[in-house]
Amino acid sequence: MGAKPVVADSRNYVARLATLSWLSLAQLVRPPSHSRRAEAARRAARHVLWLTTGLSAAIIVLMYAIDAWEINQMPKRGTPSLWWVRILTDFGKDEYVLSALGVLLIVLALAAPALRGIQRSLLLGLGTRLQFLFLAVAVSNLVTEVLKYCVGRGRPFVGGEANAFHFSHFAGSPAYYSFPSGHATTAFALAFAVSSVWPGTRFAMAVYAVVIVATRLVLLAHHPSDVVAGALIGIIGAMFVRYWFAARRLGFAIQQDGSIVPLVGPSSGRLKRVARGAFAP
Repeated sequence: MGAKPVVADSRNYVARLATLSWLSLAQLVRPPSHSRRAEAARRAARHVLWLTTGLSAAIIVLMYAIDAWEINQMPKRGTPSLWWVRILTDFGKDEYVLSALGVLLIVLALAAPALRGIQRSLLLGLGTRLQFLFLAVAVSNLVTEVLKYCVGRGRPFVGGEANAFHFSHFAGSPAYYSFPSGHATTAFALAFAVSSVWPGTRFAMAVYAVVIVATRLVLLAHHPSDVVAGALIGIIGAMFVRYWFAARRLGFAIQQDGSIVPLVGPSSGRLKRVARGAFAP
């Protein structure tokens, strides 16, 4: 898109909104350009292999040795005194998390065309990071929803007993949507994504994720192996989205060893540069 048509429309809010919206989408699907993306891909593949191997082994052990015992130790489903746990667990619900991030993205999209110069650049930089958070959670949960439907594992005590191997594949019923846990996927995807953008939040986000998965166990919504599987998918999904952004120089940089680190400041790649040049007063 040439700069002159954009400049001609620069005083028109609607045109600026349309242009920025188009650029924000185009930057996500443009071909990767980072020279060190191959190193980052190899490093990420190693981490995914270690995570998958270790946590898959843990899932198998939990299913055979822990799941049935653990759910027998939990309070009965619907216990009145657990009202606060039922409120707390909703902070890991994918619909709520994605809705909150989506609203923030819409607010930023509407505000950015009304700003100029560094203020717009700062807002666009934040917008790129919110796009990353939204997609990290959304992509991870898409995988989880497909697996839930295919695996069809019964939730704790579905069928009337503590049977960790009660399956009804492709049932399409919420009662058989136990594996993997959607809340765990959301919590760990969000925790990993937020920690990737703002490393200082790692401890707080780890606590958040652990608390969310604990509520799923206490409420008898999932077996322990379900939440471990959800955590695995959430982390890997967020890692994939982070690599996608880094390979396009959006919000992240790739170091010589292939490690991905957050960019400092409001940079949002080509979108920032185009917006600064096209819309500057």
